[in-house]
Amino acid sequence: MHKDNGTIIIAGAGLGGLTLALCLARAGFTVTVLEQARTLGEVGAGVQISANGARVLYHLGLADALRAVAFTPERGELRHWQSGETLSSRPLGKESEETFGFPYFHLHRADFHQVLADAVTTTVAVGAPGAIHLGAKVAGFDQSDGGVTVSTQDGRTFQGDILVGCDGIHSTVRGQLFGPDAPRFTGCVAWRATLPVAALPTGHVRPVASNWIGLGGHFVHYYVRRGELVNCVGVMEQDEWQAESWSNEGAKAEFLKDFADWHEDLKILIRNAETCFRWGLFDRDPMPDWGAGRVTLLGDACHAMLPFMAQGAVMAIEDAYTLAQCLTVNGANHAAALQRYEDLRRQRTATVQQMSRDNIQFFHHADIPNLTERMGKHRAAHLWLYGFDVTDQDFAT
Repeated sequence: MHKDNGTIIIAGAGLGGLTLALCLARAGFTVTVLEQARTLGEVGAGVQISANGARVLYHLGLADALRAVAFTPERGELRHWQSGETLSSRPLGKESEETFGFPYFHLHRADFHQVLADAVTTTVAVGAPGAIHLGAKVAGFDQSDGGVTVSTQDGRTFQGDILVGCDGIHSTVRGQLFGPDAPRFTGCVAWRATLPVAALPTGHVRPVASNWIGLGGHFVHYYVRRGELVNCVGVMEQDEWQAESWSNEGAKAEFLKDFADWHEDLKILIRNAETCFRWGLFDRDPMPDWGAGRVTLLGDACHAMLPFMAQGAVMAIEDAYTLAQCLTVNGANHAAALQRYEDLRRQRTATVQQMSRDNIQFFHHADIPNLTERMGKHRAAHLWLYGFDVTDQDFAT
């Protein structure tokens, strides 16, 4: 029989929202997920999941499903934008499991999203009431001592004990809580392309996470989907950006123009891309509070960050586990549970936001002064990030 610990409404069925839904459903909560899209899915891009995120996903029983679709890189490396010289290398692969107890995964976001969606659907189907509602864009909410009522733009209403805004950098829930607040353009624009390995010369891409650092930009590529595809992200500095979407299709010729002076291996990747997307990179300053009353935020809704530490999705995964545990441990004391969640998460996520911003300077210099010193700090940051055990915290107030 399903144990009902209460009803949690989750605005957004992205990676963070679905991870939270799975954590809560497994803990005996009723979950109601409201997703604005009419079909479940994710953009065709890559995502890196380090050991601190994999720990949670394994705890949720997803190890086999993830290994079936992931690629495990041998190492991460920094390379020179023009010469191709390897400037620094750090082991991942077996080393990640030996050091931290969990692997480092490269995943296609759509594959990862499907793994989570299947797990949530299965968990709900075998005894936990609740549902994922599509075409349900949140319009607003009202809360009282008795609960929270959420309305959607198509006129539906949903009632629950807690509302969690997992609705991204342009969060509607955040907007109602704290008022309008435009995200900040970081001065960086990213190109993204995913291409089949079969389109490339044999051995063109190493089985590693490669980050080419250079003059005013950097270029990252790595395998996803069991090594069948290569995910490419090229970042350049730019003074301004009008749109805030990562679904703006760009011209391959413009992509090549931006990286005209870079190593030929990178231009081969760009030439073989079928479709290229270009978007401005935005983030926000750390927030002093994430919620009020029965409402809180998770992931990009409260700590949007640059992808330069590859931790955006992982921080949302850590958020999800922490919030579910705080709600479980503190029972009906919802206010205390939400406050404990924020207290456990704010400093860590703020630190990662700043680390990600700092890497603009690290990645965008062709001739890096004090490289050895900088790499020492970079390795220390990775140890702090990957070695964190989110399950080993005091969740009680």
